Amino acid sequence: MAGLFRQTTPGSCRLLDAGAGIGSLTAAFLERWASGGFNFLRVEADAFEIDECLYPYLTQTLEEYKQHLNVVSTVRGGDFVEIAARSLHGNLFAKALPKYTHAILNPPYKKIRSNSTHRAALRRVGIETVNLYSAFVALSLSLLDDCGQLVAIIPRSFCNGPYYRPFREFVLERAAIRHMHLFDSRNRTFKEDSVLQENIIIMIERGGRQGEVTVSTSTDDGFADLVTHTHPFDRIVFPDNPERFIHVPISTEMNTIELLEVVRYSLADIGIMVSTGPVVDFRLKDHLRDMPEPGTVPLLYPGHFSRERIVWPKTGMKKPNVIHRNAETERWLYPTGYYCVVRRFSSKEENRRIVASVVQTGDFAGAEMLGFENHLNVFHVGKRGLPEALAHGLAVFLNTTAVDENFRRFNGHTQVNATDLKLMRYPSREALITLGEWAMSCCERTQAMIDKKLEGLTA
Repeated sequence: MAGLFRQTTPGSCRLLDAGAGIGSLTAAFLERWASGGFNFLRVEADAFEIDECLYPYLTQTLEEYKQHLNVVSTVRGGDFVEIAARSLHGNLFAKALPKYTHAILNPPYKKIRSNSTHRAALRRVGIETVNLYSAFVALSLSLLDDCGQLVAIIPRSFCNGPYYRPFREFVLERAAIRHMHLFDSRNRTFKEDSVLQENIIIMIERGGRQGEVTVSTSTDDGFADLVTHTHPFDRIVFPDNPERFIHVPISTEMNTIELLEVVRYSLADIGIMVSTGPVVDFRLKDHLRDMPEPGTVPLLYPGHFSRERIVWPKTGMKKPNVIHRNAETERWLYPTGYYCVVRRFSSKEENRRIVASVVQTGDFAGAEMLGFENHLNVFHVGKRGLPEALAHGLAVFLNTTAVDENFRRFNGHTQVNATDLKLMRYPSREALITLGEWAMSCCERTQAMIDKKLEGLTA
């Protein structure tokens, strides 16, 4: 992280380390300076840490560098979010913080409640976000001087999804992305916090002119398999994407999805919708039953799906198999038909992020209605089924290696949201039907066959 900062003109450095812990990141920064990596004449370091138990260790770390470097260091207690927000807001009773030239962060990871004091403090300074890690980054960026540089190690969840869109816009409007390093493993760097997401180191420059972005990858913090590439910015944030998703390409080569001209249609273009499964089981628990009985209809969970196969009813499953059809549940049910279904969550180290299956009318012994549980995404037409070939074609397309690889470029966590699926591009309706007719005629389909069929699609 310390090595990602770029050289600046000689002079003083004002370093911010928010959530400093015992001072490891500040120490790394000062070590780089001591070894000739920076041309500063002086460093003023502000280390914020809320845990008083760490103060002695943090102070000791900083004091060691004063013996041989021109360093002035300050350990600041208290809540960084509150202190920074008050300073930025211009509170008459708050001591103003300086403008920093550099910031290095390993911020805390914790959701911010919508009615919390943190959320209110952030809104007063124009920051709308849902997690402490993004709040720390946004506040630190706001405290930087022009051309100030920030390096942070954070979960990758900010790169996509509707909840982080205001944060993405906040960063992209104020800074240029210079470097991103992706850790492919989802269970190592933040394992003590049970953060089931890929982690990323990002280097941004406040007020910088956006140019090419360097992207490096490694499996974990050992960096044994480090690979580095440079990409134009329009491969990082697509110009036509209103959600401002941040992609992290791991190769300079465009994948099949980018190269195929036929894959350019939105779901609206092809007359398909996708929604999160409407049945929230804990809200309807009085209507759930383990196995079919008179008056019930199938209720589908992710556990009923095994790749493209459906096992229903499933004995021994901890979840119910059916839901009563009545006045209270009717609004949450869909008519039996052909649907394409994608699980919202993949397991921690599963090979694929997107796994699609087809729900068929013959799977449920004449049931008139179906329930889709909330951990499924359902492709439909006005809450009704799709034409059979279209449902199969959509599942084939979503199960291609190219789609999965493309999806991973902007999605670093275990969740596949309906919003993510809406913003993807798809083949034309006719091409999907062609894929579906091919799939229905095959007794067995391998991954290689599916991938080859996609590459052969034409408009």
